[in-house]
Amino acid sequence: MQNNPGITEEILGLKEERNAILLVHNYQPPEIQDIADCTGDSLELSRAAVTMKGDVIVFCGVDFMAETAAILSQHKTVLLPAEDACCPMAQMITAAELKLAKERHPDAAVVCYVNTSAEVKAESDICCTSSNAVKVVNSVPQDKILFVPDQNLGRYAQRFTKKVILPWEGFCIVHDRITPAQVEAARKAHPGAVVLVHPECRPAVIDCADHVASTSGIIKEVCTSEKQEFIIGTEVGILHRLRKECPGKRCYPLSEGAVCRNMKKTDLIKVRDSLKTLQPRITVPQDIADRARGAIERMLALP
Repeated sequence: MQNNPGITEEILGLKEERNAILLVHNYQPPEIQDIADCTGDSLELSRAAVTMKGDVIVFCGVDFMAETAAILSQHKTVLLPAEDACCPMAQMITAAELKLAKERHPDAAVVCYVNTSAEVKAESDICCTSSNAVKVVNSVPQDKILFVPDQNLGRYAQRFTKKVILPWEGFCIVHDRITPAQVEAARKAHPGAVVLVHPECRPAVIDCADHVASTSGIIKEVCTSEKQEFIIGTEVGILHRLRKECPGKRCYPLSEGAVCRNMKKTDLIKVRDSLKTLQPRITVPQDIADRARGAIERMLALP
């Protein structure tokens, strides 16, 4: 959807009227990123939900992100404009399944990727994001880690710890489809370009890359590097922000097909309508929120 100045003006007016802030993930459509108060990865947006002032949070992302904001900002109204924007990876584990795994491994700490439901976070010891997974794993006292639900991120973290990581068999359907053959083809098409990939990619893809980083880590690497050409191995929505923040650098998608359809469900009309109606509102039952908050706050407390 192309930008619509009329709807954009409506959104800006409603934002002021509602004392609202727009938190937007790096994978969102360009026109949504362009109206953001904060654009970032899951860790940055979690921190922004706590620190940014406003009565209403409009979360342009997927369901688990809005849930996290609701858990951290109990007294704010949290809206998810695209109500059906889910995360397939988050649906690959339930709280009941995690409870069974904990019974089988009572000596293990549960490190929970934020790409999970509030109920799963409530059963976890500490959360992590793709940008701090290694730090989180190394922060817990236990030597055994139940890492849920992304097996690729868990195996990436295993490279940087002596702890034993037991990865759940979940995955991101976008990153898991990227292959070493695509990396090889991209290098041939753009010789000399630096290959940057997300840690949700398969181990064989990570082995082919020059750098591995979260979305915000990729942006920082591109903007600060002396190199001029980059192959970007993550969801293609990040390319819009790279063009804005790193002008002059040439960034190519590793895979044109790396598209999260759920991230693309947000549009300007849905954002406007959510501000008008204060719906769809995301809430989390108090008992679940209280337990999940502990896991999230333990992550946020890490330096």
